[in-house]
Amino acid sequence: MGLDWGEKNIGVAISDPLGLTAQPLTVLKRTNLQKDIQHIGELCQEYDVEELVIGYPLNMDASRGEVAEQVEQFKHRLLKLLPVQVHLWDERLTSARAEQTLLEADVSREKRKLSRDKLAASMILDSFLRARSIGRENMEEE
Repeated sequence: MGLDWGEKNIGVAISDPLGLTAQPLTVLKRTNLQKDIQHIGELCQEYDVEELVIGYPLNMDASRGEVAEQVEQFKHRLLKLLPVQVHLWDERLTSARAEQTLLEADVSREKRKLSRDKLAASMILDSFLRARSIGRENMEEE
């Protein structure tokens, strides 16, 4: 399962059972950390998820900023509370690419707002799956 963590929403994407493709799934409205993790845990159970891939928002120079640190803290909470592996994956420009894809598809502003986060999650997960299929790991943080 792929996650695009944001201040207001968490975009969610899911892969097929073989881990070959990624599809946008839903957008979770953030409430508080406990409830956010509970919702993710419910999705993990429903879709039999063993691994989570979270977009890692590095700065353009690959340095870590405040949001990257928040994502790292989120990862550690997930690891404590859910029986899954959690990977961080470089997501630089993913939201911008998702927005551009929706613009090119002539999606209305209102629908773009609803779709951008889950499409970004799908792009993050797809990038991770493609890299895994050719045997590389990228931006993994322990």
